[in-house]
Amino acid sequence: MAAVIFFLQEADMDLKALYQEILNEHNLHPTHKGITENATLTLQGVNPSCGDNIYLQLKIDDSGIITDGSFNGSGCAISQASVDMMLDDIIGQPKEEALRLAGLFMDMIQGKETDDSKIEELDEAASLKNIRTMPARVKCAVLGWRTMKDMLEKNHTEGGGSQSHCDL
Repeated sequence: MAAVIFFLQEADMDLKALYQEILNEHNLHPTHKGITENATLTLQGVNPSCGDNIYLQLKIDDSGIITDGSFNGSGCAISQASVDMMLDDIIGQPKEEALRLAGLFMDMIQGKETDDSKIEELDEAASLKNIRTMPARVKCAVLGWRTMKDMLEKNHTEGGGSQSHCDL
């Protein structure tokens, strides 16, 4: 029995190390940080409790497909990595799918969705599922997702977000 417990603890530590590596990679080498030329929608998202401040830009074609996206701004490693992972997930998707993924991400963070087969749909963003155990970091992780959701649901083209983007 002790060997099984040790194996499970070691596997859990390996998984945590992998998640940390994914987070660090997206924070240190973000794929989508920059400016999207001729963006269809742009919205600022702010988390004043820790200073995260992003500008999210999406380019959406006439059929509603998100064809490109980027973010700019500053913030902690979790906020920056999370928005980069989000863009990996939604570029190439219809707006409706992007909103569904945002709902799935929020449910995962809140602990409402625990089915790993569903969470895997978030690809690398699934690595943030244990953020829910760190309440002070939840707002950081959801900032990009909330900003995107607000942008797509309300068709925002510019303006400021607020801490309300981060409230669960």
